[in-house]
Amino acid sequence: MLRKISALLCALLMAAPIWAKSFSEMYPDLVDQLTPEDLELVKTLDFQQGDIIIGNGLATLKVGPEFYYLNPSNSGHVLEKIWGNPPSDPVLGMIFPADISPLHSGGWGMTIWFEELGYVSDEDANSNDYNQILTDLQADTVAESKWRQEQGYGSIELIGWAEPPLYEQARRILYWAKELKFDGNPDHTLNFNIRILGRKGVLVQNFITGMDQIDRVKGDLPAVLDMTSFNDGNRYADFDPSIDKVAAVGIGGLVAGKVLAKTGLLAVALIFLKKAWFLLFIPLIWLKNLFTNRRKKPTELDG
Repeated sequence: MLRKISALLCALLMAAPIWAKSFSEMYPDLVDQLTPEDLELVKTLDFQQGDIIIGNGLATLKVGPEFYYLNPSNSGHVLEKIWGNPPSDPVLGMIFPADISPLHSGGWGMTIWFEELGYVSDEDANSNDYNQILTDLQADTVAESKWRQEQGYGSIELIGWAEPPLYEQARRILYWAKELKFDGNPDHTLNFNIRILGRKGVLVQNFITGMDQIDRVKGDLPAVLDMTSFNDGNRYADFDPSIDKVAAVGIGGLVAGKVLAKTGLLAVALIFLKKAWFLLFIPLIWLKNLFTNRRKKPTELDG
Protein backbone atom coordinates (compact mmCIF):
# COMPACT_ATOMS: atom_id res chain seq x y z
CA MET A 1 0.00 0.00 0.00
CA LEU A 2 2.80 2.43 0.95
CA ARG A 3 4.53 1.62 -2.31
CA LYS A 4 1.37 2.48 -4.28
CA ILE A 5 0.88 5.75 -2.40
CA SER A 6 4.51 6.68 -2.96
CA ALA A 7 4.24 5.94 -6.68
CA LEU A 8 1.10 8.06 -6.95
CA LEU A 9 2.71 10.99 -5.14
CA CYS A 10 5.74 10.78 -7.43
CA ALA A 11 3.48 10.74 -10.48
CA LEU A 12 1.57 13.77 -9.23
CA LEU A 13 4.76 15.72 -8.60
CA MET A 14 6.22 14.80 -11.97
CA ALA A 15 2.97 15.74 -13.71
CA ALA A 16 2.64 19.18 -12.15
CA PRO A 17 1.88 21.92 -14.67
CA ILE A 18 4.90 23.57 -16.27
CA TRP A 19 3.20 26.84 -15.42
CA ALA A 20 -0.09 28.34 -14.35
CA LYS A 21 -0.80 31.91 -15.41
CA SER A 22 -3.55 34.35 -14.55
CA PHE A 23 -5.70 35.98 -17.23
CA SER A 24 -3.68 39.22 -17.08
CA GLU A 25 -0.44 37.25 -17.52
CA MET A 26 -1.87 35.13 -20.31
CA TYR A 27 -3.55 37.96 -22.24
CA PRO A 28 -1.88 41.24 -21.20
CA ASP A 29 -3.02 43.02 -24.37
CA LEU A 30 -6.68 42.34 -23.57
CA VAL A 31 -6.82 43.55 -19.98
CA ASP A 32 -7.29 47.21 -20.87
CA GLN A 33 -10.15 46.29 -23.22
CA LEU A 34 -12.23 44.60 -20.51
CA THR A 35 -14.70 46.16 -18.14
CA PRO A 36 -14.22 45.72 -14.38
CA GLU A 37 -17.09 43.23 -14.47
CA ASP A 38 -15.35 41.18 -17.17
CA LEU A 39 -12.08 41.20 -15.23
CA GLU A 40 -13.92 40.03 -12.14
CA LEU A 41 -15.19 37.01 -14.08
CA VAL A 42 -11.75 35.87 -15.21
CA LYS A 43 -9.52 36.82 -12.27
CA THR A 44 -9.74 33.36 -10.64
CA LEU A 45 -8.77 31.39 -13.78
CA ASP A 46 -5.44 29.56 -13.94
CA PHE A 47 -4.23 28.70 -17.46
CA GLN A 48 -2.15 25.52 -17.19
CA GLN A 49 0.24 23.63 -19.45
CA GLY A 50 2.37 20.54 -18.92
CA ASP A 51 1.65 16.95 -17.89
CA ILE A 52 -1.62 17.22 -15.99
CA ILE A 53 -3.23 14.28 -14.20
CA ILE A 54 -7.04 14.27 -14.28
CA GLY A 55 -9.71 12.21 -12.55
CA ASN A 56 -7.74 11.19 -9.43
CA GLY A 57 -5.05 9.45 -11.44
CA LEU A 58 -7.35 8.24 -14.21
CA ALA A 59 -5.48 9.79 -17.15
CA THR A 60 -2.82 12.31 -18.12
CA LEU A 61 -3.09 15.31 -20.45
CA LYS A 62 0.13 16.42 -22.10
CA VAL A 63 -0.79 20.02 -22.79
CA GLY A 64 1.68 21.70 -25.13
CA PRO A 65 2.26 25.45 -25.61
CA GLU A 66 -0.37 25.70 -28.34
CA PHE A 67 -3.14 24.85 -25.83
CA TYR A 68 -4.05 25.40 -22.20
CA TYR A 69 -6.04 23.49 -19.59
CA LEU A 70 -8.58 24.75 -17.06
CA ASN A 71 -9.16 22.62 -13.97
CA PRO A 72 -12.65 21.37 -12.97
CA SER A 73 -13.38 24.37 -10.76
CA ASN A 74 -12.26 26.87 -13.40
CA SER A 75 -14.17 24.95 -16.09
CA GLY A 76 -17.36 25.07 -14.04
CA HIS A 77 -16.85 28.81 -13.61
CA VAL A 78 -16.49 29.26 -17.37
CA LEU A 79 -19.49 27.10 -18.21
CA GLU A 80 -21.83 28.65 -15.64
CA LYS A 81 -20.62 32.17 -14.81
CA ILE A 82 -19.04 33.27 -18.09
CA TRP A 83 -21.02 31.27 -20.66
CA GLY A 84 -24.27 31.38 -18.70
CA ASN A 85 -25.15 27.67 -18.52
CA PRO A 86 -27.04 26.14 -15.58
CA PRO A 87 -25.20 24.06 -12.96
CA SER A 88 -24.54 20.51 -14.13
CA ASP A 89 -22.35 17.53 -13.35
CA PRO A 90 -18.72 18.68 -13.01
CA VAL A 91 -16.31 18.06 -15.87
CA LEU A 92 -12.70 16.92 -15.49
CA GLY A 93 -11.54 20.11 -17.16
CA MET A 94 -11.49 22.01 -20.43
CA ILE A 95 -8.94 22.54 -23.19
CA PHE A 96 -8.65 25.69 -25.35
CA PRO A 97 -6.27 26.92 -28.05
CA ALA A 98 -3.73 29.23 -26.44
CA ASP A 99 -4.62 32.17 -28.68
CA ILE A 100 -8.27 32.26 -27.57
CA SER A 101 -9.47 33.13 -24.08
CA PRO A 102 -12.70 31.61 -22.68
CA LEU A 103 -14.12 35.13 -22.59
CA HIS A 104 -14.05 35.49 -26.36
CA SER A 105 -15.00 33.71 -29.57
CA GLY A 106 -12.93 32.78 -32.58
CA GLY A 107 -11.81 29.24 -31.81
CA TRP A 108 -13.09 26.31 -29.79
CA GLY A 109 -13.36 24.95 -26.27
CA MET A 110 -13.34 21.26 -25.37
CA THR A 111 -14.97 19.69 -22.32
CA ILE A 112 -13.60 16.49 -20.79
CA TRP A 113 -15.41 14.00 -18.58
CA PHE A 114 -15.45 10.25 -17.92
CA GLU A 115 -18.33 7.86 -18.55
CA GLU A 116 -17.89 4.84 -16.32
CA LEU A 117 -20.03 2.55 -18.44
CA GLY A 118 -17.61 -0.39 -18.38
CA TYR A 119 -15.19 -1.93 -20.85
CA VAL A 120 -16.43 -1.22 -24.39
CA SER A 121 -15.77 -4.11 -26.75
CA ASP A 122 -14.59 -2.94 -30.16
CA GLU A 123 -15.41 -6.19 -31.96
CA ASP A 124 -18.11 -4.40 -33.97
CA ALA A 125 -15.79 -1.61 -35.12
CA ASN A 126 -15.69 -2.76 -38.75
CA SER A 127 -19.29 -3.90 -39.05
CA ASN A 128 -21.30 -0.76 -38.29
CA ASP A 129 -23.45 0.91 -40.93
CA TYR A 130 -22.89 4.56 -40.05
CA ASN A 131 -25.23 5.74 -42.80
CA GLN A 132 -28.05 3.81 -41.13
CA ILE A 133 -27.00 5.12 -37.72
CA LEU A 134 -27.18 8.66 -39.12
CA THR A 135 -30.66 8.01 -40.51
CA ASP A 136 -31.81 6.71 -37.13
CA LEU A 137 -30.28 9.70 -35.33
CA GLN A 138 -32.00 12.12 -37.70
CA ALA A 139 -35.35 10.45 -37.03
CA ASP A 140 -34.75 10.64 -33.27
CA THR A 141 -33.85 14.32 -33.65
CA VAL A 142 -37.11 15.06 -35.50
CA ALA A 143 -39.04 13.57 -32.59
CA GLU A 144 -36.89 15.43 -30.06
CA SER A 145 -37.35 18.70 -31.95
CA LYS A 146 -41.13 18.27 -31.92
CA TRP A 147 -41.07 17.78 -28.16
CA ARG A 148 -38.81 20.81 -27.69
CA GLN A 149 -41.16 23.04 -29.64
CA GLU A 150 -44.19 21.75 -27.74
CA GLN A 151 -42.38 22.69 -24.53
CA GLY A 152 -41.54 26.17 -25.79
CA TYR A 153 -37.91 25.53 -26.78
CA GLY A 154 -36.28 26.09 -30.14
CA SER A 155 -36.19 23.46 -32.87
CA ILE A 156 -33.16 21.30 -33.61
CA GLU A 157 -32.16 19.55 -36.83
CA LEU A 158 -29.36 17.06 -37.42
CA ILE A 159 -28.06 17.99 -40.88
CA GLY A 160 -25.59 15.10 -41.19
CA TRP A 161 -22.05 14.00 -40.49
CA ALA A 162 -19.57 16.88 -40.49
CA GLU A 163 -16.96 14.14 -40.05
CA PRO A 164 -17.97 10.47 -40.48
CA PRO A 165 -17.18 8.15 -37.55
CA LEU A 166 -13.64 6.79 -37.54
CA TYR A 167 -12.21 4.29 -35.07
CA GLU A 168 -8.45 4.04 -34.63
CA GLN A 169 -8.09 0.55 -33.19
CA ALA A 170 -4.39 0.86 -32.42
CA ARG A 171 -5.05 3.78 -30.08
CA ARG A 172 -8.62 2.79 -29.09
CA ILE A 173 -9.89 6.23 -30.12
CA LEU A 174 -13.25 6.90 -31.78
CA TYR A 175 -14.24 10.27 -33.21
CA TRP A 176 -16.99 11.77 -35.35
CA ALA A 177 -18.78 15.08 -35.84
CA LYS A 178 -22.36 16.20 -36.39
CA GLU A 179 -23.65 19.32 -38.10
CA LEU A 180 -26.64 20.73 -36.24
CA LYS A 181 -29.10 23.52 -36.94
CA PHE A 182 -31.05 25.37 -34.25
CA ASP A 183 -34.22 27.44 -34.64
CA GLY A 184 -33.70 27.80 -38.38
CA ASN A 185 -30.51 29.76 -37.70
CA PRO A 186 -28.36 29.85 -40.86
CA ASP A 187 -25.19 29.53 -38.76
CA HIS A 188 -24.88 25.84 -38.00
CA THR A 189 -23.32 24.24 -34.95
CA LEU A 190 -20.45 21.75 -34.98
CA ASN A 191 -20.71 18.91 -32.46
CA PHE A 192 -17.31 17.16 -32.66
CA ASN A 193 -16.93 14.12 -30.42
CA ILE A 194 -13.97 12.05 -29.23
CA ARG A 195 -14.20 8.85 -27.20
CA ILE A 196 -11.05 7.27 -25.76
CA LEU A 197 -11.65 3.71 -24.63
CA GLY A 198 -10.32 2.59 -21.27
CA ARG A 199 -10.60 -0.27 -18.84
CA LYS A 200 -13.76 0.91 -17.07
CA GLY A 201 -15.33 3.30 -19.53
CA VAL A 202 -14.55 6.08 -21.97
CA LEU A 203 -13.07 9.53 -21.73
CA VAL A 204 -15.45 11.90 -23.48
CA GLN A 205 -14.03 14.97 -25.19
CA ASN A 206 -16.41 17.31 -27.00
CA PHE A 207 -15.38 20.33 -29.06
CA ILE A 208 -17.69 23.31 -28.59
CA THR A 209 -17.77 25.62 -31.59
CA GLY A 210 -19.56 26.55 -34.82
CA MET A 211 -19.34 24.97 -38.27
CA ASP A 212 -17.21 27.90 -39.45
CA GLN A 213 -14.41 26.56 -37.21
CA ILE A 214 -14.36 23.01 -38.59
CA ASP A 215 -11.11 23.52 -40.51
CA ARG A 216 -9.40 24.74 -37.37
CA VAL A 217 -10.76 21.84 -35.34
CA LYS A 218 -9.53 19.35 -37.95
CA GLY A 219 -6.15 21.06 -37.98
CA ASP A 220 -5.87 20.85 -34.18
CA LEU A 221 -7.32 17.31 -33.98
CA PRO A 222 -4.04 15.33 -34.35
CA ALA A 223 -2.43 17.23 -31.46
CA VAL A 224 -5.57 16.84 -29.35
CA LEU A 225 -5.72 13.08 -29.99
CA ASP A 226 -2.07 12.76 -28.98
CA MET A 227 -2.66 14.74 -25.81
CA THR A 228 -4.62 12.25 -23.71
CA SER A 229 -3.72 8.81 -22.37
CA PHE A 230 -5.05 6.60 -19.60
CA ASN A 231 -2.63 5.89 -16.77
CA ASP A 232 -1.44 2.42 -15.70
CA GLY A 233 -4.29 0.34 -14.37
CA ASN A 234 -6.90 2.27 -16.35
CA ARG A 235 -5.79 1.45 -19.89
CA TYR A 236 -7.85 -0.62 -22.30
CA ALA A 237 -5.22 -3.36 -22.15
CA ASP A 238 -5.59 -3.56 -18.34
CA PHE A 239 -9.11 -5.02 -18.65
CA ASP A 240 -9.62 -8.08 -16.44
CA PRO A 241 -12.69 -10.08 -17.54
CA SER A 242 -12.85 -11.85 -14.18
CA ILE A 243 -13.56 -8.66 -12.22
CA ASP A 244 -14.33 -5.81 -14.64
CA LYS A 245 -17.73 -4.77 -15.95
CA VAL A 246 -18.40 -5.00 -19.70
CA ALA A 247 -20.37 -2.13 -21.24
CA ALA A 248 -23.77 -2.79 -22.79
CA VAL A 249 -22.73 -0.95 -25.98
CA GLY A 250 -20.00 -1.33 -28.57
CA ILE A 251 -18.45 1.19 -30.97
CA GLY A 252 -21.71 1.61 -32.88
CA GLY A 253 -23.59 2.20 -29.65
CA LEU A 254 -21.26 5.03 -28.67
CA VAL A 255 -21.92 6.80 -31.97
CA ALA A 256 -25.66 6.13 -31.79
CA GLY A 257 -26.00 7.79 -28.37
CA LYS A 258 -28.78 10.31 -27.83
CA VAL A 259 -28.47 13.65 -29.62
CA LEU A 260 -29.14 15.53 -26.38
CA ALA A 261 -26.75 15.00 -23.48
CA LYS A 262 -24.17 16.89 -21.49
CA THR A 263 -22.59 19.89 -23.21
CA GLY A 264 -25.39 22.35 -22.59
CA LEU A 265 -26.07 25.35 -24.77
CA LEU A 266 -22.36 25.90 -25.32
CA ALA A 267 -22.29 25.13 -29.01
CA VAL A 268 -25.61 26.86 -29.45
CA ALA A 269 -24.15 29.93 -27.77
CA LEU A 270 -21.36 30.25 -30.26
CA ILE A 271 -23.57 30.26 -33.34
CA PHE A 272 -25.01 33.60 -32.30
CA LEU A 273 -21.55 35.11 -32.75
CA LYS A 274 -21.33 34.23 -36.45
CA LYS A 275 -22.57 37.66 -37.45
CA ALA A 276 -19.26 39.05 -36.17
CA TRP A 277 -17.04 36.19 -37.30
CA PHE A 278 -14.42 38.54 -38.69
CA LEU A 279 -13.46 39.75 -35.20
CA LEU A 280 -11.00 37.59 -33.29
CA PHE A 281 -12.19 38.68 -29.86
CA ILE A 282 -15.91 39.10 -29.23
CA PRO A 283 -17.22 39.04 -25.63
CA LEU A 284 -19.43 36.08 -24.80
CA ILE A 285 -20.73 37.54 -21.56
CA TRP A 286 -23.93 38.92 -23.11
CA LEU A 287 -25.03 35.35 -23.83
CA LYS A 288 -25.92 34.82 -20.20
CA ASN A 289 -28.76 37.31 -20.38
CA LEU A 290 -29.67 36.09 -23.86
CA PHE A 291 -30.28 32.55 -22.63
CA THR A 292 -31.96 33.69 -19.44
CA ASN A 293 -34.53 35.67 -21.40
CA ARG A 294 -34.77 33.48 -24.48
CA ARG A 295 -35.55 30.05 -23.03
CA LYS A 296 -37.49 28.60 -20.13
CA LYS A 297 -34.48 26.50 -19.29
CA PRO A 298 -31.35 25.54 -21.21
CA THR A 299 -31.27 22.11 -22.79
CA GLU A 300 -28.24 20.02 -23.50
CA LEU A 301 -26.33 18.92 -26.51
CA ASP A 302 -24.54 15.64 -26.84
CA GLY A 303 -21.89 13.99 -27.93
